[in-house]
Order: sequence, then structure tokens, then C-alpha cells
Amino acid sequence: MNDQTPPHAQVLGGLTPYLQVDGAFKAAEFYKKAFGAEQVFFYPPDEQGRTMHIHLHVNGTTLMLGDAYPEHGHPYKPAQGYTLQLHLGSDDIDAWWQRAVDAGCEIVTPLQVMFWGDRWGQVKDPFGVDWAMNAPVK
Repeated sequence: MNDQTPPHAQVLGGLTPYLQVDGAFKAAEFYKKAFGAEQVFFYPPDEQGRTMHIHLHVNGTTLMLGDAYPEHGHPYKPAQGYTLQLHLGSDDIDAWWQRAVDAGCEIVTPLQVMFWGDRWGQVKDPFGVDWAMNAPVK
């Protein structure tokens, strides 16, 4: 590695979501509060306050964020057609849920025991991303 090569943060988990959001730095701060995310790497903001990359660790996995760069063929598009799901194999799903709601997530589907036997609920964050939480009933 030379002085021009940035350090690489460890990628956790098998599949890594990479979200384009309107305000990646604000989203990263929100995800720290709502989901206990740890920011492990980021590229500094450009003159417009945007970043091309933020690397987070959330509940044992990796989530990556970036801002839109329409001048480079990456225009902003609102979140659609997907839900990020936190699978929590702990007795603390109520704490995870409450932290997300207290941080400002909107409840879409209340946390409840579902027909498949797990406790599941869904919230939407201020950036338009749906997050589902699921934990086995013990």
C-alpha cells in the first residue's frame, strides 16, 4: 500500500447492500443512532458535501452508502423495490426496535408474532429505506 491507496475496512457477511441515498453522511449518522452502526471508513466530502463511499458495520454485517453523482451517470432515485432486513437472533429485538423508532424511523408494520412463528416488524427511515426486523420466538 502506498500513500495514494486508502485503507480498506473489513467487509462482513456474504452479501453487501450498497445504498445510494440523498445525504450519505446524514444517513450514516442516523444509522448509528437507529441501528447501532459503526462507521469504519469513508471518503471525505467533495465541495458539495457529497461522498462516494461510506462503509458501515451493522449487527455483524456490512452496509455501504454513497451520494448520487448525476454528472457521472448516477442520478438520485428514491428507494424502491427492496427492504433491508435485520435478522436478530437475540432476545433484544425489542431494544433494537425501540432504538430505531426513537431515532425517527416510521413504523410501517408493528413488531409482532407472524404466521411463520417469528417476531417481525418493519420501519422506514428518513431516507426512504425500509428496514425489517426479525427474531425467532423463544
